[in-house]
Amino acid sequence: MELSWVNKLRIFLVAALGMIVIGILAGPLAVPEDPFAPIRAANIGFVGTAILLILAFAVGFGGYFLAWPHGREIAVMAVPFGLTVWATRSGPMRILTQALNEPQEREALLRAMCFEPFYWLLIVATGFTGVVVAQRLRPSAQPIGTLSQLKASLKPAAYANVAIALVVCTLVAQFFVGVFSQDLTTSDNVMAERLLTNYVAAQPAVGQIIFGVIAAFAVAGFVTKKFLDLTYVWPAIATVFIIPFAKVAYYNAGTIEKFTEIYPATFYPHPVFAILPVQLVSLGALGAILGYWLAVRYEYWRKHESA
Repeated sequence: MELSWVNKLRIFLVAALGMIVIGILAGPLAVPEDPFAPIRAANIGFVGTAILLILAFAVGFGGYFLAWPHGREIAVMAVPFGLTVWATRSGPMRILTQALNEPQEREALLRAMCFEPFYWLLIVATGFTGVVVAQRLRPSAQPIGTLSQLKASLKPAAYANVAIALVVCTLVAQFFVGVFSQDLTTSDNVMAERLLTNYVAAQPAVGQIIFGVIAAFAVAGFVTKKFLDLTYVWPAIATVFIIPFAKVAYYNAGTIEKFTEIYPATFYPHPVFAILPVQLVSLGALGAILGYWLAVRYEYWRKHESA
């Protein structure tokens, strides 16, 4: 898919559709009682979730026809763009941690955060399902690239490749989120020995989170396509493993207790813990798609234009 001005217009229209329907019209579904508090899945409820799933499917379905004949490549971004509006308007993670003074409370919060990305990934996947259904109703004249790649990766012979992709994406994204999303860091040699970490990260600004998460998963998407020849679906799925992996690596119960005793609630052992699940999944999905197409473009340039 060439990034012509027509395709840029299609991307703009799909992004606008997702932002208006999910980000603005469905925004009241996720508004917490405290307007400064972060947006969380627990704020939405069962009825709100059902409405959100219907809207996500409709946005993916409508986005396919809005971006015709490149709907399958472009419309998958509609729901992530919509959730990005929530991600940017949400209160920061520090609002939650500042309200919790006991280590047990912060540990319970972290356990909840480990599962919440699955909720937001379900919303994104529902939008993708809407694209697939629309594609079945009116197939494009072009070969089905991304969908055929996804089907091929689900065959038993490709399971190992998919598992490698998920592990690589988790590790790559985890590393680059820490590099790109950190705001203020402090170095404390004594505390580094006690907490087994090299630095303590503060709450990054929203703009830093947007750049950091998109860039990190763009790298993961690029690596997945370039070296494993897999689609952007797997880096997007890897968004749900970032917080659990970081919890095991950096933030066990002992570390939480020491952090509670010594540091203010706005400091974390890794920038991942300052990023909300809705931010991680929505921005990570967009980054994965971006990295995938950058890898496609790079391969085309290497074969046809570098000579």
